[in-house]
Amino acid sequence: MSAPASPPSRSFRTVAPVIALCWLAVFFDGMDVNIYGAVMPHLLDDPGLGFSPGTAGTVGSWTTFGMLIGALAAGTLTDWLGRKPLVTGSVLLFSLGSALCAVAPGAAVFGAGRFLSGLGLGGLMPIGLAIVAEFAPPRRAALATGLMMTSYHAGGMAATGIGLAVAPEHGWRWVFWAGVLPAVIAVPLVLKWLPESPGVLYAKGRAEQAYAVADRYGLDRPGADRAPEAGAKGRLSAIGALFAPGTRWATPLLWIASFAGLLLVYGVSTWLPELMRASGYSLSSSVTFLMVINAGGILGMLIAGRTADRFGPVRVSAIWFLLTAVGAYLLRAELPLGVAYAVVFVTGVWLFSAQVMVYAATARVYAPAERATGLGWVTGVGRTGAVVGPWLGGMVIAGGNAGLGFTTFAVAAVLGAVAITLVPLAGRARRRPATGHPAALAATAD
Repeated sequence: MSAPASPPSRSFRTVAPVIALCWLAVFFDGMDVNIYGAVMPHLLDDPGLGFSPGTAGTVGSWTTFGMLIGALAAGTLTDWLGRKPLVTGSVLLFSLGSALCAVAPGAAVFGAGRFLSGLGLGGLMPIGLAIVAEFAPPRRAALATGLMMTSYHAGGMAATGIGLAVAPEHGWRWVFWAGVLPAVIAVPLVLKWLPESPGVLYAKGRAEQAYAVADRYGLDRPGADRAPEAGAKGRLSAIGALFAPGTRWATPLLWIASFAGLLLVYGVSTWLPELMRASGYSLSSSVTFLMVINAGGILGMLIAGRTADRFGPVRVSAIWFLLTAVGAYLLRAELPLGVAYAVVFVTGVWLFSAQVMVYAATARVYAPAERATGLGWVTGVGRTGAVVGPWLGGMVIAGGNAGLGFTTFAVAAVLGAVAITLVPLAGRARRRPATGHPAALAATAD
């Protein structure tokens, strides 16, 4: 099939419907993740549920353990089964998990619901990131990633608003019923409008459809070099490529940076209200801090995305991690309420986008055929940090030392800064000048 006479140029306008659908799906992802932290004080105060701080931290870790499994599975399988089926399945899974939490008679069933939600939540993120990386204008990839991730924090703010408005009067169960909305709203839209990856279509032997999608959105037409290898052998080959000579050192460093970033994201999202309450703030103010930090996260995504497109996501991520460490350490002090809100907001500007720029750097390190697998493993292995964060926060709260919790988050941020800073150095150290391996991209990621 010959190339079209005048294919459309790829711009935000041509790919806006794709990014908008990813934005909507990740909005519900952020809402579901943050619902747990938003209603945490009410869960702990419900004598019939049987929650203690330690139990709540363990349940939070079940959620993130499910995310770990979901991210690894989805990131590896999406090139085989397709983006659209896995996006749909992920949304249905976390909606079903939310419904199970809403009817849970005790902590065990509630934990099972959160684990089920985690499978869907973990699966959705790497697929959404891979879709945006594939469809976004090349010189605006970091901005597109940041723009999509604003939805996560908008969802977090929505969860906090629902928790504040609904839980005190009607109970925490109605908040989890709101988590069923994604199955009703997002799934029909995804099924109708989300395009499949041209590379995946080409790998399945559907070249005509692949060319049609590529031409419609201004993408390069896929060929054998840009399409993932089909079948189980192809999945193993994609995983092996993460440890090829050009990326074998960059891969574990990205994992460590993602571990640190997700420990921060999920530790703070789960425990910030309780940490602030333990520091002496009222219940309503403590929950509001969660909304404030997510508002900072939205602004931070836009700032980080535009800055990273100019200076590189590695450099931005490292600086953002260090600024997060400063903000977390400042929260150890007993600040006046207005000052505390300001510090939490500014910390949110840095904290969440530091992690997202790890994903933007990952998309530059790996070649197109391995990108979805690379993102899946970076988010999946990083979920060990998301498992540790809620559990660690529960242990700290149980010990009654909120200052230690903030110090722990500051140390995690420093670890993330060190790891992501070393990624381009590792790429340069292993790069072979004449190979043209995608590790060359690692050198430009800073």
